[in-house]
Amino acid sequence: MSIDTVSFTPGLSLAGGLVIGVAAAVLVLFNGRIAGISGILGSMLGSPQTDAGWRLAFLAGLVGAPVLAVLLGHPIAPDIQAGWSEILVAGFLVGIGTRYASGCTSGHGVCGISRGSVRSVVATATFMASGILTVFVHRHLLGG
Repeated sequence: MSIDTVSFTPGLSLAGGLVIGVAAAVLVLFNGRIAGISGILGSMLGSPQTDAGWRLAFLAGLVGAPVLAVLLGHPIAPDIQAGWSEILVAGFLVGIGTRYASGCTSGHGVCGISRGSVRSVVATATFMASGILTVFVHRHLLGG
């Protein structure tokens, strides 16, 4: 195993993590809400909400930040090695998983663990173990 030192950006990664942490803290301090993407989006897709304003602003920021980066001359070039069918199936499975886990990785991993939630620690450990197992099976057993 080797590290791609050209793409290795610990400073930017740290800055991104700090921004996510501050955003989660601001949302919980000023709105009393958890910054879990599945819950925020799921609430927008459900019945009309009285607090749709902050939810729309949050989702607009998620979509707008990469758009802004491209407009500022920092193109984003993700390397997704999957077809549309695989992406759609993966998205569907993630959606099912977030319902069973009562939240997503951002809600449990960033916000839940920081609040000391045992349920979030268990959920995050399950997410991580599932990801590790999936990569192991794909790379070492299926030869991917």
